[in-house]
Amino acid sequence: MRFIEVCATSLFDVEQAVEGGASRVELCSALELGGITPSYGLIKQVLERCRIKTNILIRARGGDFVYTKEEIDTMIEDIRMCKRLGVNGVVIGALTSDGDIDIEAVKRMMDAAKPEMEVTFHRAFDRASNPHEALEQIISLGCDTLLTSGQQEESAEYGVKLLAELVKQSNSRITIMPGKGVRTSNIDYIEKISGATQFHSTARSAKYSNIHTDKDIVAQMSHKSLK
Repeated sequence: MRFIEVCATSLFDVEQAVEGGASRVELCSALELGGITPSYGLIKQVLERCRIKTNILIRARGGDFVYTKEEIDTMIEDIRMCKRLGVNGVVIGALTSDGDIDIEAVKRMMDAAKPEMEVTFHRAFDRASNPHEALEQIISLGCDTLLTSGQQEESAEYGVKLLAELVKQSNSRITIMPGKGVRTSNIDYIEKISGATQFHSTARSAKYSNIHTDKDIVAQMSHKSLK
């Protein structure tokens, strides 16, 4: 089966992801803002009711990825909360005003997360001014996975050239996970051209008015046969 991480915003989404054969979920809230940290209650509910690896998005607000010290402090407290709850991993990221990786901020978040939790660097990367340099910095910080659209806002489908370059550059030192607009109609193409082995998707469909994950879409992408 193909490794699919489903971006979920509710318990229903997570249940659909599990039934469809997802390998992992990324739990967040407010996708209309690009995603922010979900509530303590939702995290706890998902962990208690769904036996699937769950990563939590750590993001204090929507908008850009240039954070104040107070916002970074808030995110560090959220990471510590996730650690206490026993989640699988956290999804983090921060940039400087010049479009570089905010090394100091990310290191503080990494120190709060490791070694107990996995760490994914999120699509703040897609606004980095130099993606190849940024990748080396993210690797040196010790992140396990990089979620990226290949710096394309519409879809990772249009970022396959850069995605392929990143996969080659990473040389298995970090997992490059294409995300943004990954669908049943383009996942095979993205996989073939990029060489990536893990994929991130909301897996939504018209069946649920495109506001909830659909287990059938997850199954199609993960190659799971539903009874």
